[in-house]
Amino acid sequence: MRRSLRIALLGLAGLGLAGCDLAPAYHVPVVMTPDHYKESGAWQPVHPADDQPRGDWWRGFHDQTLDRLEGELAQASPTLALAVAAHDRASALAEEAGAELYPQVGMAGALSNNRQSDHRPLRSSNQPSVYGANTVAAGASYELDLWGRVHNLAAEGVAEEQASAADLESVRLSLRTELADAYVRLREDDQQLALLDQTVAAYDKALRLTRTRFNGKITSALDVAQAENQLAAVQSRQADLKGQRALLEHAIAVLVGKSPSLFSLPAQVDDLPLPAIAPAIPSRLLQRRPDVAAAERRMAAANDAIGVARAAYFPNFTLNLLGGFQDTAVNMLTLPDRIWAVGPGVDLPIFDGGKLDGQLAEKKALFVEASQSYRAVALQAFREVEDAQAQLRSLTQALTQEETARQAAHKELSLSQTLYVQGVNSYLDVVVSQVAALDADRAVITLKARLRQADIALIRAIGGAAGPSLPAV
Repeated sequence: MRRSLRIALLGLAGLGLAGCDLAPAYHVPVVMTPDHYKESGAWQPVHPADDQPRGDWWRGFHDQTLDRLEGELAQASPTLALAVAAHDRASALAEEAGAELYPQVGMAGALSNNRQSDHRPLRSSNQPSVYGANTVAAGASYELDLWGRVHNLAAEGVAEEQASAADLESVRLSLRTELADAYVRLREDDQQLALLDQTVAAYDKALRLTRTRFNGKITSALDVAQAENQLAAVQSRQADLKGQRALLEHAIAVLVGKSPSLFSLPAQVDDLPLPAIAPAIPSRLLQRRPDVAAAERRMAAANDAIGVARAAYFPNFTLNLLGGFQDTAVNMLTLPDRIWAVGPGVDLPIFDGGKLDGQLAEKKALFVEASQSYRAVALQAFREVEDAQAQLRSLTQALTQEETARQAAHKELSLSQTLYVQGVNSYLDVVVSQVAALDADRAVITLKARLRQADIALIRAIGGAAGPSLPAV
């Protein structure tokens, strides 16, 4: 009898080890990958390894304040801490799901002193009124994974954990690029404010000169009014820009986990150098982007979930083992007091009103959703790289043209001022030239900032990487 039981148990265990997998064969959807980027222009492709670290790409801007802020973000950002906690939770769930791959072992004991009622129904005459019931036992159970349910459940947990890790990297990249973008815009405002400070001083000097000429009856009251209006307009722009800078400073404070009330950044007017960015060849882009990796892992998890749902149609076999001691007295750890039980268990669904069919259909639909989400994220990744490169090329051309326009505007301004002092031109000509020169100066500052923002957008699009820096533009 015992030999037959051993053979049966070993046979069931062998079936468990050689169980089948009911999950569909997993294939990542094919996304048409170009050989090169349409908007790549003169950039040369790099060939990063799949596990190449993304690195401290922001150091390509060679700005110590930005380096410090990025470090503070990594340490104190509540949004990043939230993503870390979400990943920790996913890791715990994966560990929980994987635990079912192993036998579950436990131990229990109970000591009690009991008294029966003298009038208990059907009580035999030889039963004592007071007796002890003491048990200590250990038990183990193991599911024979004949249909791959446990294997697929564990694989689903691992895939979800990997997706969560990619989500964490995506949040980290997004926060870092958001901080860099806000910092670039704040530095742009600093340069614009410095320019307006110089402009206010120049316009104030021009106003005083115009008033002197008016008092000497050399010019008209109209020229004075135009000079006053021009100065007031620039001062209004200055006040508005200071408010805009304050909002950016507040946004940066929140990104690095600080109260805006206790945070400030001193003004800096030096140009940030443009880092040289080489986007990876298109076939490597899908390996670098954390959001693409997260979408692919969720698709794998959905595929494993189909295997779990299919396994629910089949009987669930378990091996159960119990051993221990039982007696009415405390000193029960003797051979006559031993107890044991061993044998298989089975759980077989017979009728569920279509519940299992609905669960399987749901998992299949979730897989379709996940696969289409992967394709959408992958295509969006290519679009973002193309967009960023197109913007970089057009902004570079625009900056070159605007630099030429600025030189011409300042030359025109110098001429207008000379002719006005000589009495050849009216003050209106000077005003027009001053406005044109100021607009050209501001446009150059704005284009440089937009170039840096486009650089950051490209860094975000390729998954976070930059090459050696170029000279400042």
